[in-house]
Amino acid sequence: MPKVTIIGAGQTGATTAHWLAERELADIVLVDVIEGMPQGKALDLLEAMPIVGSDVHVVGSNSYADTAGSDLVVLTAGLPRKPGMSRDDLLEANSRIVRPAVEQSLSQSPDAILIVLTNPLDPMAYLAMKVGGLPRHRVIGQAGILDSARMRAFVAAELKVSVQNVHCYVLGGHGDEMVPLTRHSNVAGAPLDRALPADRLAAIVDRTRKGGGEIVSLLKTGSAFYAPAAALAQMVEAILLDRHLIVPASAFMDGEYGLRDLFFGVPAQLGRKGLEKVIEYELNDNERAALTISAGKVREAIQALKI
Repeated sequence: MPKVTIIGAGQTGATTAHWLAERELADIVLVDVIEGMPQGKALDLLEAMPIVGSDVHVVGSNSYADTAGSDLVVLTAGLPRKPGMSRDDLLEANSRIVRPAVEQSLSQSPDAILIVLTNPLDPMAYLAMKVGGLPRHRVIGQAGILDSARMRAFVAAELKVSVQNVHCYVLGGHGDEMVPLTRHSNVAGAPLDRALPADRLAAIVDRTRKGGGEIVSLLKTGSAFYAPAAALAQMVEAILLDRHLIVPASAFMDGEYGLRDLFFGVPAQLGRKGLEKVIEYELNDNERAALTISAGKVREAIQALKI
């Protein structure tokens, strides 16, 4: 059975392990610096497997030695956002967490594919790729699936239709400058900008952009974890099962959309080798202008890393 390591056994990491174990996709190692915490959560999850009928093995550890031979490493470790804190405020602190996590993971699993969740997402994915000296197909950031799912949930609730009928695509950096592509989104094939009045669509776009902050302000401590973890599980499944699934994700740009040398949210096809290709949509002038602004914000954050 494949092996997946999750770095960070907090709410998102442990919930990702839950989604993956229930789907019987891989044996799982939960790693965290807090002694006893990953071991306890892993044992609790392992004891749930007879109930759900899954034969995966789940272990918790404070040592990277237990992660050896992992097919995928999912990086969720990092400081969470607090009310009033921007993602960019996290840049310096979380770079000090991501760098050693990547180095130690790859020392044990040199062929692993990395999926990065730690915020600020796009700069952290860039840091992981550079620190690991990895080709672009082996590092992918989880962002657009989550942002698109939030938008899909809001549209489905507004129109009172199944979420399965709603298809939304959110591109750009994982932050307030993300770009929901309403023209390319649809409800059972009907373009979203025709299915909703302009004012309601604008309100949904605004709520999507502020989706993470809305949850942070409600929780008071911590941030979203159910939906981010589900998004991570979908990416892991697409890679392990070689689905060739196209999802919005953060990928290293090599000329697509006129962008280079940064991680950016785009439609990405995922399979067993990781990133297979980036899908390019035809954009109008307004969409391209919005993507350019978003890319500028991401580039500023990456430059602040001083790699």
